Amino acid sequence: MADLTKLVERAQAGDKEAFIDLIEHCKQALYKTAIAMLKNDADAADAIQDTVLKCYENLRGLREPRFFKTWLTRILINQCKKIIKHRGNMVSLHGLPEQECESADMSGGEFLEMLNQLEEQYRIVLYLYYVEEFSVKEVGVILEMNENTVKTRLSRGRTKLKKMYCFE
Repeated sequence: MADLTKLVERAQAGDKEAFIDLIEHCKQALYKTAIAMLKNDADAADAIQDTVLKCYENLRGLREPRFFKTWLTRILINQCKKIIKHRGNMVSLHGLPEQECESADMSGGEFLEMLNQLEEQYRIVLYLYYVEEFSVKEVGVILEMNENTVKTRLSRGRTKLKKMYCFE
């Protein structure tokens, strides 16, 4: 974390190599977040590209370098929302086949597959909390929502996952 903060400070001072290192450090998390929201490689790439550009243009305005990842993720989510609004369609969950009741593996890919079957309001909160390991407070800042709303969506999202996969 201290290394990331130092990179941010160097990038804010105009060090282009430090900025490249910052983006390299965060690129996988950016991709996973974009895919979780957009479910499309091309749209995810567009969102990430726009995010990196906005980050580069506005980095000097970031007051607290230690919150860089939260700030960057918030920019990405706003870009994803713009793309979703622009394409004008949300992924419909109605008509998906019923899932068989089985013991699901909560590691990596399977967990992401489970999340992809949830409504976006639950999917993104669960993703940021469990996969990206942001705190409830940070998720609230990123998504511009009250901490209690984050807690409620985490709880409801977990309940939906339990019902979908017979964990009860």
